[in-house]
Amino acid sequence: MSVTTLAGADLTTLSLDGDALVRLLAATVLGAAVGIEREAGDQPAGLRTHIAVALGAALFGVISTLGFLELEGRRSGTNVNIDVTRVASNVAVGIGFLGAGVIFRSGNSIRNLTTAASLWTVAAIGLACGVGDIGTAAVATVVLLGSLVLLRPLRDTIRRRWSRTSLTVRVHLATGADATAFLARLDELSEVELDKVFLEKEDGHVVVAATLSARPDQVRLWMTHVSTSSDVDSLVQV
Repeated sequence: MSVTTLAGADLTTLSLDGDALVRLLAATVLGAAVGIEREAGDQPAGLRTHIAVALGAALFGVISTLGFLELEGRRSGTNVNIDVTRVASNVAVGIGFLGAGVIFRSGNSIRNLTTAASLWTVAAIGLACGVGDIGTAAVATVVLLGSLVLLRPLRDTIRRRWSRTSLTVRVHLATGADATAFLARLDELSEVELDKVFLEKEDGHVVVAATLSARPDQVRLWMTHVSTSSDVDSLVQV
C-alpha cells in the first residue's frame, strides 16, 4: 500500500493580503472598544489586554482559514487529515487560563469575573474576525458593550433593592459598658439579621463578634450606628 506525501508542503506561506489585514484591524478595533470600557472601570484587564487577546485570536483565525489552503487543496489525494477547527478549540482553552488569572478571591468575595468573561468573549470576537465573519463579530461587540454599560444601572438597582451581603464584625466595647444592654439594642435593629453572636474578652475588654446579613445600604447604616455608640471603642470588619 503506497503512501502519498505532500510534496512541497514546506513551502506553504501566508502573504498578508487585504482580506487578512481587514480581519486583523477589525479585531483590533472591536477588542479596543471593549477594552476602553474595562479601562474606564479601572479593571485589571483593560485596553491593551483586550486588544492583545482579540488580535491574537484573530491571527489564529486567519492562520486556520488562510494558512492551510495549499494543504487543503491536496488533502483529497492524500491520507493526511487536516482539521483546522482545532485552532479555534485551542484558542477557547487557552483563553480560559488567561481569564482565570484575573479572577481574585478574598474570603467570600470574588472579583473580576466580569472582566474574565469579557476576555473570553473578546477572544471569540477576534476569532470570528480572523475567519472572516466580521459582521457577526461586530454584533457580538455591540451586545457585549450593551451588557457592560447599559445594564450597569439595572445591576446597581438589583443590588440596592434585593441583594444581601454577609460579613463578620468584631465590636470592641468601651470600658465599663454593659454588654447585655448593648446586645439588647442590637436586637432592636430589625433591618439587620444577626447570626453567631459571641462575647469574648481581649486585653481586658469585652468584644462582641457577630455575623450580620442585610442589604449593603442597611449594613453601612448599621455599622455607622454601632461605631458611633458611646459604648463602642472600635468596630472591625473581619
